[in-house]
Amino acid sequence: MSGAELKQRLAAILAADVVGYSRLMAADERATVAALDSARAVFRTQIESTRGRVIDMAGDSVLAVFETATGAVSAALAIQQQLTSLCADVPDDRRMRFRIGVHLGDVIEKADGTVYGDGVNIAARLEGLAEPGGITVSESIRTAVKGKVSAGFDDQGAQQVKNIAEPVRAYRVAPDARPAPKPTPAAGETSLSLPDRPSIAVLPFTNMSGDPEQEYFADGMVEGIITELSRFQRLFVIARNTSFTYKGRSVEVKKVARELGVHFVLEGSVRKAGDRVRITAQLIDGETGRHVWAERYEDVLSDVFELQERITRQVVGSLVAEIEEEEMRLLERGQRRFTEADDIAWRASKASTDGIFNGQPPLMIEAIRLAEQAIERDRNCRRAWYVLGWSHNARVFFAWTQDRGGSLEAARRAAEMLMTLAPNDSRSYFLRGWFELLSGDFARGAADQRRAHELNPNDTMILFLLSWTEASAGNVDRAKKLAEQALRMSPKDRWIGTAHLAYACAAFIEQDFPRLREWAELAIQSHPSAPIRRVLMIAYAVEVGDAPLLRTHLEKLQGVAPDFIPSLFRGDYRPFHRPEHMTMLLDSLRKAGLAN
Repeated sequence: MSGAELKQRLAAILAADVVGYSRLMAADERATVAALDSARAVFRTQIESTRGRVIDMAGDSVLAVFETATGAVSAALAIQQQLTSLCADVPDDRRMRFRIGVHLGDVIEKADGTVYGDGVNIAARLEGLAEPGGITVSESIRTAVKGKVSAGFDDQGAQQVKNIAEPVRAYRVAPDARPAPKPTPAAGETSLSLPDRPSIAVLPFTNMSGDPEQEYFADGMVEGIITELSRFQRLFVIARNTSFTYKGRSVEVKKVARELGVHFVLEGSVRKAGDRVRITAQLIDGETGRHVWAERYEDVLSDVFELQERITRQVVGSLVAEIEEEEMRLLERGQRRFTEADDIAWRASKASTDGIFNGQPPLMIEAIRLAEQAIERDRNCRRAWYVLGWSHNARVFFAWTQDRGGSLEAARRAAEMLMTLAPNDSRSYFLRGWFELLSGDFARGAADQRRAHELNPNDTMILFLLSWTEASAGNVDRAKKLAEQALRMSPKDRWIGTAHLAYACAAFIEQDFPRLREWAELAIQSHPSAPIRRVLMIAYAVEVGDAPLLRTHLEKLQGVAPDFIPSLFRGDYRPFHRPEHMTMLLDSLRKAGLAN
């Protein structure tokens, strides 16, 4: 192997394995494998959310590398917290516990991404020193993250470990459940308490052009962003008149956040060059001053109002998802606290989303349990009712429940309660609409989803899913238009595959087989465990006579939703509303011998 194929660098390494894995397998192999799959999903999600990369998940072990020591420790803390929650109802002798070791040191990285060296070996040895469910780190890690994570470090002394010449000083990580202390305002400053939901102030954008005309353009854009963010009832948004008191002033973001009592601040700039305009926007954590998200937009300045509207939609469409994902990361690290019920509901939301995108039915059960727990604390917790209804709907949609009627009834009750608590919120209509679609009342379901989009056209999740609903209804042109709009507004959205699915459904209706394969493949890439996407690919393979492709996707579908095709023939679920389109799909499946 040539030296050019090897790269030596400093990295934070996380190593983990299951305590007593052989014993657990001997006692109940099926349950242990299911628990390990759920745990792997937790590891992957938390590692990737803190700038880490999974190197290996062989057997019961996990190896990951991170760009920063803080990211590695934050991931380890969040993983252990979530794994503890996942097995809260499991008998003590059946709980799957991981030990985690973290080290900051030199690694040798191959071109294929695998890593070797003493850095990896030390992380593995530290993992062996950790307690079940615990984390042990090296001195290099403790020094790098001190004061940057909500945790204490108990000195375990210098440890002589296998195959490492020098003793390694180890520290046991003790999570600190208390929220980070708030800074004390300086003399003369005001400091408002934070709301019990994500909050944001949008500061006036800076005109970098020296052109007074661009001042109006920048102000109009900020006003539009504030207005559109205010459609999200789950956000607390500072009003325009207050935000604009900072116009023309040199401000310190953390001070602004304290004065206005908000979690986040959005700032930006506008620059014009010729007939083109460039807009930049940055989302900043008001407590730490850290940049959470940034984006740049460029376009031709022709129709000012049309451009303002388009850029505003793109900013808002991406921004809300970033805010909520950052809030979840902070909550998991103990750096953000809302009410007790809302804290639990946020965890439920995370489990539900991870369950869907990782194809993990146990996480959906966990989401339901947490949502019900939050409702016990506060019966008026909107987020908890939404997650409860969403999770029951998802179990029906993915054929993850044997009690379809019971799940639909639970989804109905949650939708009705949310509608009572928030009758003008877009998510209330969306939740009820999804339940109605799954219950077979397509007309009402589609009407409620359209109403949800009218109430908040910037909620990209609603927009993505509505594009698919319109495709299911046979409204091909409308579906394509909405899918295109969703992809433009939020091209990095986790729901992007739903727009691909809408295009695939439209292609199936039009019997455009080349486009059907193209869009179905994209839809599957973003969400491999979603069964309807596999079914569309199966239909494509049948119609073009591609037997190997047919076998591949039948096997994949059997692995994630073995009852899905039978549910289509039973009429439990209808991905197409019009009888002629549903008949086309079932006929394709019959050709493959899948009717029984």
